[in-house]
Amino acid sequence: MHSMLCLRIFSATVVLLCCSACATDYVTGKKTFILVSEGKEMAMGREADPSIVAQFGLYDNKPLGAFIDGIGQETAKVSHRPGLEYTFRVVDSPVVNAFALPGGWVYFTRGILAHFNSEDELAGVMGHEIGHVVARHGAEQMSKQQLAGIGLGLGTLVSKKVGEYGKLAQSGLNLIFLSYGRAQESESDRLGVEYSTKLGYDSHKMAAFFRTIGALSKKGGGSIPTFLSTHPDPGQREKTVHKLADEWRQKVTYSPRNTSRADYLKRIEGIVYGDDPRQGFVEKDIFYHPELRFQFPVPAGWAFQNSPAAVQMMDQSKKGSIQFSPTKGKTLSEAADAFVASPEISVISRTDRSINSLQALLVESMLTSQQGEKLKIMSCFYQKDGSIYVFHAFAAPADFESFRPTFRKVTEGFSPLTNQAALNKKPNRIRIRTATRDEAFAAALRRLGMAAASHEELALLNGVGLQENIKRGFLIKVIAP
Repeated sequence: MHSMLCLRIFSATVVLLCCSACATDYVTGKKTFILVSEGKEMAMGREADPSIVAQFGLYDNKPLGAFIDGIGQETAKVSHRPGLEYTFRVVDSPVVNAFALPGGWVYFTRGILAHFNSEDELAGVMGHEIGHVVARHGAEQMSKQQLAGIGLGLGTLVSKKVGEYGKLAQSGLNLIFLSYGRAQESESDRLGVEYSTKLGYDSHKMAAFFRTIGALSKKGGGSIPTFLSTHPDPGQREKTVHKLADEWRQKVTYSPRNTSRADYLKRIEGIVYGDDPRQGFVEKDIFYHPELRFQFPVPAGWAFQNSPAAVQMMDQSKKGSIQFSPTKGKTLSEAADAFVASPEISVISRTDRSINSLQALLVESMLTSQQGEKLKIMSCFYQKDGSIYVFHAFAAPADFESFRPTFRKVTEGFSPLTNQAALNKKPNRIRIRTATRDEAFAAALRRLGMAAASHEELALLNGVGLQENIKRGFLIKVIAP
């Protein structure tokens, strides 16, 4: 009886939701099922943006940012939602990626900008990302997830996060990882071709970019853009986009835009390529941060991730973790007080110390969730150059003592950076060189003194085959400090 009543209530709820959640598709004009209102959609993007910026950082190149924004705003005007307020950002990540949040927030990594070889390629991918926003694909996916949650009778339990980085992560980073279906990705491909063609771009070059993506896919290493994650066959996608490009040239009054590979390459010359050691790097199990002038040890064999918001480390068993980040507070006591103020945290010990000539405050505490789960935490707050930093090392109480020596080595290994080699570490950048004769691309690379081990990567970066013949005067992207 009880289960039958629940089924009836659930069925009625779903019917009410379906009746009240129909929206008009901006692209097709047809009704579509979306639980998320447009106002909520825009608010989610706006609220998530600080999390994205904290996670990746903005790439410091105003002319390049203005260039991306210009193409984005122009593309938005020919889209199916020209009245929406769009924001376009270049984020400081080496990963080859572009993504959009609901409500008009679009991001390009410096990694993907380095791999484009023309403004046309960029414009096609820009149209694709705006297509996700226009067609409200993010809102559709969230609606499906919400409905699935109702169907399973599941509540939402948000686990307690340690430190400010955790709070940032809760506020919207998961929006990046919304998985679009193939139909949605294909629709965005069509829109990318439509919008870029209307602006006079050659969308055949967008299709050609999929060859680069296919090669990156084979190479692996997590460099595949999210806009390709549900498409295991970039080659087939390339054929489809070529076909769409021909069709749209017939549908609109196509007037070719005056773009050139040389113009685009000049815009990205000097862009940082790969990880930027100025923002932190690991060498011989030591993490160095040249910009902020500090260092600390990293446990050998532990997973490691560095971002502008935090450094995170986890052992292979996933039972012990350490997080390092800047934190708020004018003094060490103020920062520690703010951390232990949570009613879920009880203080075990609190000690002031001087460590490696720096003032430090060590706190051990126990975090107890509402469900009774416990986490023991070793926190070490440091004051350096007017900023407050904190390590949080944590494990279940049963595992904590086995991790204590490692936790202490890391948290008490924080010290000022004086190593001149580390302080002077420079990032690799995209540099432009000119072919001096007609010859195979590989021969040109050898003539430029590029190591053989880098040839495959440079061929990918330039969108050419190693044995492909290039002409004298051809501009070549190389990687150099």
